[in-house]
Amino acid sequence: MPLLNFASSGSGQPLVVLHGLFGSGRNWQSHTRQFASRCQVINVDLRNHGQSFHADEMNYPIMADDVAQLLQRLELADCNLLGHSMGGKVAMTLAVNYPALVSRLIVADIAPVSYFHHYDDLIEPILALPLDAIESRARADHLLRQHIPEDQLRAFLLQNLVREGGSWRWRVNWRVIQRDMEFLTGFDDLPPGWRIEVPTLFIRGARSDYVGDAEIDVIEERFANAVVTTIDAAGHWLHAEKPEQFVQLVLDYLPR
Repeated sequence: MPLLNFASSGSGQPLVVLHGLFGSGRNWQSHTRQFASRCQVINVDLRNHGQSFHADEMNYPIMADDVAQLLQRLELADCNLLGHSMGGKVAMTLAVNYPALVSRLIVADIAPVSYFHHYDDLIEPILALPLDAIESRARADHLLRQHIPEDQLRAFLLQNLVREGGSWRWRVNWRVIQRDMEFLTGFDDLPPGWRIEVPTLFIRGARSDYVGDAEIDVIEERFANAVVTTIDAAGHWLHAEKPEQFVQLVLDYLPR
């Protein structure tokens, strides 16, 4: 299996940044420039996303294996991990399965529980786009607007549409992700009784419903040393909605 695509910047103790579903490391470039003032930042594209390879399997143990293989090839250990949403679940899985690689965790607006989103309302119209007949990104945007009316969400998804060799292609492997969505919204692949000992910061958005009281109960059960903090007036995309506050929380939690 090839290595994940990544970008490295800065120096010091490694901070590994893991994006969320349908995203890529590119979404975190402005954040990683600030993180790089304090540490070596490894900004990763997870499998079936960004410029990383496409593969016919998507679950958290295998995605954690991908990241572990990358870190081992780079001869990195004792890393700080920052993961948003799906990337947060990859980070937690990595901490369970490869504890020697992890120094501390920062998990953005996700909990170690199963959720019930399916995203077919996003994926089906994307798969229905006639890429061979689309002359421009604006045309793709127009065709998707009737199914995905939220401008910011549609723009985010269309970042994955790229033109190469005179034709359009998706960087996201939509079909495999759709097929394996139950694994991505779930979190059932860890050994019974798992527990994470490393210090962990959970950052949640006050307007998000991903980390509520029930999820905090699970966090307290599964994490020996966890802190939960909230960013006011932020939703699930808290790092994009409140970037300065988010970056400061991350930098304050990283060891000096």
